[in-house]
Amino acid sequence: MHLFCHDHPRTLTLETSVVDARPGRVRLQQTPFYPGGGGQLPDRGAIRWQGGDIGVVGFEYADGALWHLLAEPVEMQGTVEAVVNPTFRQMMRELHTGTHILNAFVFQDFDGALVTGVQMNDDGTARMDFDVPEADNDRLRALEEPINDMIRQNRPVRCAYVPYEEAKQVHGLIRSRSVAPPPTEDGRIRIVEIDGLDRQACGGTHLDATGEMRDVKILKIENKGRHNRRIRIGLVG
Repeated sequence: MHLFCHDHPRTLTLETSVVDARPGRVRLQQTPFYPGGGGQLPDRGAIRWQGGDIGVVGFEYADGALWHLLAEPVEMQGTVEAVVNPTFRQMMRELHTGTHILNAFVFQDFDGALVTGVQMNDDGTARMDFDVPEADNDRLRALEEPINDMIRQNRPVRCAYVPYEEAKQVHGLIRSRSVAPPPTEDGRIRIVEIDGLDRQACGGTHLDATGEMRDVKILKIENKGRHNRRIRIGLVG
């Protein structure tokens, strides 16, 4: 899926028009909001209109269209201004970039281990589950130092689109065992690349360079079944 925030990640305030409205929900011609997915929480923010400011509390797809769910049962029309909460978006960009760095090191150091689950939280923490049944937890904890070294190297982070069928043929490009980002209308899939470290399919929001994020701490490693290790990380500071 191709979202406005993929091409314009730094545009957090956007003047746009109401396409359709019902009490407590609205469809916009364009939206800067990321609606959530791939373990990343949806953006928070508000819509400014002639009736004042109203909070956006969630998103819902219906018949291929994205509805913004509002904090009150208002019904708006005309030109509005969609405003993304910058602090929350920045935290999600940091966490999502950090999980990619963690993912890259686990994939490289543990024989191409696949992701079995991921969740980013609003307290600046995240967890990733990996299929690494024989892993030594001390080896997993030791990844904290190279992760932070990669952050401090300020590696560029870039996005591109490749045909979905082509992406499926490249080992490691689709990294999750159970799910992949939905392709765009023309059959392409979005690839996020951390320069010199990693390339993988992803539909979330990321930083422009690793140095824009805080250091990461590995908080906990848990065994979740025979084939699953859960690594919890948190942003420092």
